[in-house]
Amino acid sequence: MDFERLVTVMRRLALEAGDRIIEIYNSPDFEVRTKSDDSPVTAADEAADALISEGLAEAFPQTVLVTEEQAASHGQTASSFLIVDPLDGTKEFVQRRGDFTVNIAYVEDGVPLRGVVYAPAKGRLFYTLADGRSVEEMGAFDKDQIGEQKPISVSIPDNRGLMVVASKSHRDAATDDYIGQYAVRDMTSAGSSLKFCLVATGEADLYPRLGRTMEWDTAAGDAVLRGAGGEVVRFDDHTPFRYGKPGFANPFFIAYAPGVLLVK
Repeated sequence: MDFERLVTVMRRLALEAGDRIIEIYNSPDFEVRTKSDDSPVTAADEAADALISEGLAEAFPQTVLVTEEQAASHGQTASSFLIVDPLDGTKEFVQRRGDFTVNIAYVEDGVPLRGVVYAPAKGRLFYTLADGRSVEEMGAFDKDQIGEQKPISVSIPDNRGLMVVASKSHRDAATDDYIGQYAVRDMTSAGSSLKFCLVATGEADLYPRLGRTMEWDTAAGDAVLRGAGGEVVRFDDHTPFRYGKPGFANPFFIAYAPGVLLVK
């Protein structure tokens, strides 16, 4: 894979999809339908999916493409593939809370090597560079002219008082019980893959997820976090988190800055 070209294409498509999503987000009204798994879907999900899928297929025709909105057509993945969640945080989108993201990632041998996470309503854009390091781009997000890139890195955590980020829409008692085993300095909540990015920038030390997710929900944020020095492990046994699983369903997981003393 040509990572230089890949990152350029993923960045541009994420920004273009973000523009389309914001058009619908700012409209007076939009239809919300329910998919077979009871999750919501809007015209924004479908428009962003079509735009990104077409762009990736044109740029990388030999690479397998997996997207949330076309998941039913996918079987077992190849050893390398592109994976897309065109609008992660649809519930946040529907409630006009702004914590939704565009996510595009490239996975090879079970590992998300490169990814982009764009939060158009928040004006935040995170991605991996060709060499794998992660940055947050600042500025106007011109499609063809890359702005200032700020290198990002995970925190050096203080286990006497951790900063924890948890889901805004999927918080439950099991998550609270797990977090309660740590000394917590403060907590914040965020929607979608932004939680990975808050750990990647050092704004949080720990993000546990004891709930259902799919690979397209996590791959891009996971790539950004890994490129910033962070780690993601399975919740049950703390082994490495892998991609390309049959059905694309994830186990529970913990995303964190190395130095956090994980508990089971």
